[in-house]
Amino acid sequence: MTAHAVRTGVWFIGARGSVATTATAGCAAIAAGLHPATGMVTETPPFADSGLPPLTSLVFGGHDTLDCPLPKRAEALAAGGVLPHGLPPAVRAELTAADAEIRPGGPHPGDTRTDEEIIAAFAADLTDFARRHDLGRTVVINVASTEPAPAEDAPRLPASSLYAAAALRAGCPYVNFTPSTGLRSPRLQDAVDTCGLPHAGRDGKTGQTLLRSVLAPMFVQRALPVRAWSGTNLLGGGDGAALADPAAAAAKNAGKERVLADTLGAAPEGEVHIDDVPAMGDWKTAWDHIAFDGFLGSRMILQTIWQGCDSALAAPLVLDLARLLARSHEAGLTGPRPELGFYFKDPDGGPAALPEQYAELLAFAERLKAAR
Repeated sequence: MTAHAVRTGVWFIGARGSVATTATAGCAAIAAGLHPATGMVTETPPFADSGLPPLTSLVFGGHDTLDCPLPKRAEALAAGGVLPHGLPPAVRAELTAADAEIRPGGPHPGDTRTDEEIIAAFAADLTDFARRHDLGRTVVINVASTEPAPAEDAPRLPASSLYAAAALRAGCPYVNFTPSTGLRSPRLQDAVDTCGLPHAGRDGKTGQTLLRSVLAPMFVQRALPVRAWSGTNLLGGGDGAALADPAAAAAKNAGKERVLADTLGAAPEGEVHIDDVPAMGDWKTAWDHIAFDGFLGSRMILQTIWQGCDSALAAPLVLDLARLLARSHEAGLTGPRPELGFYFKDPDGGPAALPEQYAELLAFAERLKAAR
């Protein structure tokens, strides 16, 4: 059976959040010919004939702790300028169908279930989803809010790791698009090593860090020493509220700092600050201030401003990753996929600079073509 004859599940952790809602609505709009696939790298010529599942074959579901229906969530995003006006009613049927496949997440405060009981319940949701829709495979993608890094002696797995463990148990490829722990809990190491499933992550690279991963190699290649690199993020919405927690912000900033340290050879002076500005809604402004040395020690400054919507930046990447992991699974590939480091701040192996990551991704597309 070919990839084009198989229906593929996309199971979002945080299925009623901005990123998942934008991706679900966007997939329906592109499949219906209402909008072009702007920002989807897998829809560019190098990926033609790679055997990726078509957008029309994707079936959406997920876990969430929120109860706002997807059509209503999409209307709110359209009111905030994230989705085009008129799109939510145009894809209401698809949003309603996806919303019917969202199951309660957790654990909730006061949840008395053990980790094992929660993992088993989440895995059962996944296997039931696949059975009812006759899916060839389901890719689980974490797009939930960032959680603080767990303490080393924490008695329970963090929520992101419970979902990740359930994905492995249900035989599902897994993507961690967040800075949360996910598969990287030491307690899951044996399961990860023996699962025989492809997985990718961590922390999607959408805005400020995307720009850093392009600019940092420029300084290295032009032999311009970077003295300091500081940044500030102003954002609202669910991400802004979640990252107002200093522990969650620290988890987020670790990936931003890793890109610079890996590319420049050492972390430069300077910090990244994240400020919650509720009035900005789902929009974000990111400012960077880069101090570097020029010829004969001349002191120079580069400043950048990135203004955009994280949900609209992330959604096409999430759809790319769902298709690439599904195809990897079909091709029999297992373990971490360093070729997909192009999409992440803290990837599973591979280089940190975007140009080299893109070259690896294109080589991966050729490998998938050869596997057909």
